[in-house]
Amino acid sequence: MSVPPQIPRTLPTGSEANISGLLASRRSELLAALAPIGPLRADRVDLPGTTQSLTISRPVDYDRLIDDAAADPEQNLPYWAELWPSGVALAAKIVRDPAIVQGRRVLELGCGLGVTAVAALIAGADLLVTDYSLEALALCSLNTLDLVEIQPQTLRVNWRDTVTTMRGTVEGTFPVVLAADVLYESRDVEPLLSLVERAVAPCGELWLAEPGRPPAARFLQLIGACGWTDESEECSGPWPDPDDNRKGVVVAIHRLRRDRD
Repeated sequence: MSVPPQIPRTLPTGSEANISGLLASRRSELLAALAPIGPLRADRVDLPGTTQSLTISRPVDYDRLIDDAAADPEQNLPYWAELWPSGVALAAKIVRDPAIVQGRRVLELGCGLGVTAVAALIAGADLLVTDYSLEALALCSLNTLDLVEIQPQTLRVNWRDTVTTMRGTVEGTFPVVLAADVLYESRDVEPLLSLVERAVAPCGELWLAEPGRPPAARFLQLIGACGWTDESEECSGPWPDPDDNRKGVVVAIHRLRRDRD
């Protein structure tokens, strides 16, 4: 599949009806692109510590996505199709403190369903979202379109192929990089570190939200050894999935700063 082009940042001048028609056309294109993954459901997401609620579209048939992943040469499971606490926590942090991204060039690694992207766009970020999954990019675009009436720039990235990623896709550096629960597997630690070292601008920041998985602990150890400073806070929900609340999931939100020139 391919992701339909995003709506321009500056919409054409004209009546509200024309603008509404453009939005409806883009939405239809996205839904058509997403048709192969089956029906979508709408889930309410309350952002902890805020009065903000989002309605997020996501796939109904997760088992079907698991089956489709078997044919993927990278064997990437469809983590993007779930409402993970880390994305919710990072979105809530941005809503509480929009200056993190406001008016800044921002890169999000692993956009998933777009919960964090919605918050960043509401706050006024100039946002580029990336993901390995084209379906995730399309769903992120759909959710931002529905909730903010714009789409971020989108880019398919495989950060395990760091040379291609940095030379052929993600070019330049960003003052802010966002990443929510992107470290499920140990094989991703060093490629992600390599990408972050190149993508974050001098004196820039990586905002990493993670629920205590061992690969994230290893990543934090390695990036600290590279001279990055870490300030963190915790968020304990509540989360969209009742199971996460019963388990007492706590998300750490790390502000990792690259202080050297």
